Amino acid sequence: MSKAGEDLTRNISRCISGKTQFKNYIYCVNPSIFMDKASTPSGEDLKQALGDKYELWMEIREHVLQKYPDGKEEWNFPGKNYGWSFRIKDKRRAIIYLLPRKEEFRAAFVFGRKAFEAIKKSDVSPKIISELESAKVYAEGRGVRIPVPDRAVLKDIFILIDIKLAF
Repeated sequence: MSKAGEDLTRNISRCISGKTQFKNYIYCVNPSIFMDKASTPSGEDLKQALGDKYELWMEIREHVLQKYPDGKEEWNFPGKNYGWSFRIKDKRRAIIYLLPRKEEFRAAFVFGRKAFEAIKKSDVSPKIISELESAKVYAEGRGVRIPVPDRAVLKDIFILIDIKLAF
């Protein structure tokens, strides 16, 4: 494992154990609603878990697949402390991660240097840009996790998807 990967693993472990105050490690206080490794979530499971937020999840999913029809959708179980997450990938990397929580979800991205520069010049919310600026830079880039409470944040998420696909 690379040094950056070791650092990330150590920081996540600290967060899970309550030995840190990292605000970006949302898994610590808000793990996936789907924690059973033996049971991959179904569409109906997701709909029940998200409630009225399910429609927003589907709009994001449809936007990605409209822009990149060959996107590969997959559920991923990174470990017992995190539970199930969903991602849509292109041929070489994840375009977006969707992190299901009880009656809510988060959209997560990792951006390389060029994409990050494009985001800073875009109409994305200054709050999201600030989060990315303060995010630790790893070999894969900078990460951000965005709560999706309502339709208002979709504009920013769609811009981020478009930038991710451009780089």
